[in-house]
Amino acid sequence: MLATILIKGAMIGAVYASLAVGFSLVFGVAKIINLAHTGFFMLSAYAVYVLVMILHWPILPAAGVVLISASLLAIVIYLLFLDRIREHEGPVILVTLALAIVFQEILLLVFKSTFLSVNAFVPGTTTLLGVTLPKQDLLIFVVTLACLLAVQILLYKTRLGLSLRVTAQNREIANLMGINVKKICMISVAVAVFLAAMAGIIVSPTITIEPHMWMHPLVMMFAAVILGGLGSVKGSFIGAFILGYTEVLVVFLVPTGSFIKGSVAMMIMVVILLIRPEGLFGVLFEEERL
Repeated sequence: MLATILIKGAMIGAVYASLAVGFSLVFGVAKIINLAHTGFFMLSAYAVYVLVMILHWPILPAAGVVLISASLLAIVIYLLFLDRIREHEGPVILVTLALAIVFQEILLLVFKSTFLSVNAFVPGTTTLLGVTLPKQDLLIFVVTLACLLAVQILLYKTRLGLSLRVTAQNREIANLMGINVKKICMISVAVAVFLAAMAGIIVSPTITIEPHMWMHPLVMMFAAVILGGLGSVKGSFIGAFILGYTEVLVVFLVPTGSFIKGSVAMMIMVVILLIRPEGLFGVLFEEERL
């Protein structure tokens, strides 16, 4: 049971981390609270369903098209709606929430309320630490961790990453250094949506695809971000795994009450915030972000 909990918790935590890290990146750099973030997660799952199950595309070209399309859509939305209001927190929250609802209603109009599913990209099972699990679950863990590692390298080993971190710390200094702040904010949004789209693609064979599927990931992602410390990429990563393991523990220890797993995860967040209001890795000063 212990090995099963460790493996399942790591897989769920990795998916939440993909969403939470992207959300934190955008908030840290562009100061945008993007409630439409998991809407891109949902759109990507639907896009994979259409390309793979209806048009019978191979998964690799389908995934490539979805990732590029989602990133370009995010850039267009940022330039049309968010760039001009990103300094105003309230309007940004309302606009991004409205966008998520628009995504939902469009999918309801096209696909109705039908529950859809995608075939596993890697069929079959494998054994890890004595636990038999689907190869698709292992693929989810490997791909999401690879994406998160790539983001870490981007932030701390490249000139673009330096520009992202400088912009997150102080926009005035970034401008004085010749950094195009508007462009850097746009790039942060594209990277974040790329992570959300990858998560939607890779988990699509393991979940039910329906027009309201963005809501639960949004709650868990936001909880992970708040738990880890708003604006802290490291905190969001750790917070996501804490909530992932909490969900798995509730399901294994209280099987008849697995429907309360989300509530228990929220209670963990509340308890930690009562002890440390800024979150596990929250910052007291803006220059400590990222």
